Amino acid sequence: MVVCLPDTQDDSPNIPISLTRVGVTGVKKLLQLERKDKRPIILVPTFDAFVDLPNDQKGVHMSRSPEAISEVMEDVANDKSVEVEIICAEIVNKMMKKHEYAKRVEVSMVTDYMFVKESPVTKNKTQEMAKLIAKAVGVRDDNGDIKIRKSIGAEVTGMTVCPCAQESVKESDRNKLLEFLDEETTEKVLNTVTFASHNQRGVGTLLIEVPEKYIVKGEDIINMIESSMSSPVCELLKRPDENAVVMSAHKNPVFVEDCVRNMMEKIVNMYGDFPDDTLITARQENYESIHRHNAYAEKVTTMGELKEELDVQ
Repeated sequence: MVVCLPDTQDDSPNIPISLTRVGVTGVKKLLQLERKDKRPIILVPTFDAFVDLPNDQKGVHMSRSPEAISEVMEDVANDKSVEVEIICAEIVNKMMKKHEYAKRVEVSMVTDYMFVKESPVTKNKTQEMAKLIAKAVGVRDDNGDIKIRKSIGAEVTGMTVCPCAQESVKESDRNKLLEFLDEETTEKVLNTVTFASHNQRGVGTLLIEVPEKYIVKGEDIINMIESSMSSPVCELLKRPDENAVVMSAHKNPVFVEDCVRNMMEKIVNMYGDFPDDTLITARQENYESIHRHNAYAEKVTTMGELKEELDVQ
């Protein structure tokens, strides 16, 4: 016999205040994605799912959010070619149906993503780790119509070299060389050698909205982030590889601000045909080696605004 239990969530709250986001965090699932001509990707994503709550309702029906996640993941098990941002959008769609009182639903997903690369000189294969990010936001208007916007992105670790410190080292060495070399020879030396600087381990994040009928590959986002820093990093490096990474990085010094600008330029070059209202977020945090603080830069913009800044048609 099924006992009918009271539904206190639908009661009126003691204090009639609406809430912006109520939901669940840390919901872990297993996900397998098929790839053409490559082995499938096995992921263990973590989902956060939220709805807004009106001021006349005591609580959300909390179990409906992980229930929606589970139902979509069951569907994905039969369609492994689906993209991660579409998974988030499908969860939003289900949550909108289950939480009929909600005007806004937000679902985000983060997962470790393993990819294989080669070390620069010895060509040893090494497994590298990044974080794959997906997000979807649904809004219900007064007519009951729902609009869902979805995004995909990544967080990648790389290496940056400080241009300011490098220039000061170069100027100091110039003065020392001029003590026993002429100007012409000194310039030849300066143009030949690589100068020291302090470096940072940098963490870059890039997120782009994916309009309907458009595709963004996570691997491309990872490559954009890596190539926006002084150098990628590699888990396995033999001595020739270490030398190549250090030399390459010091020939390409960048500020934290440069990393964000580099990412933005690359996103326009690859996805410049996206609609002007496509939202883009880029951020970089560099973990300083000679300071106790970190350096941080960020830009949030639309494709149209970015193309206007860069004077791209």
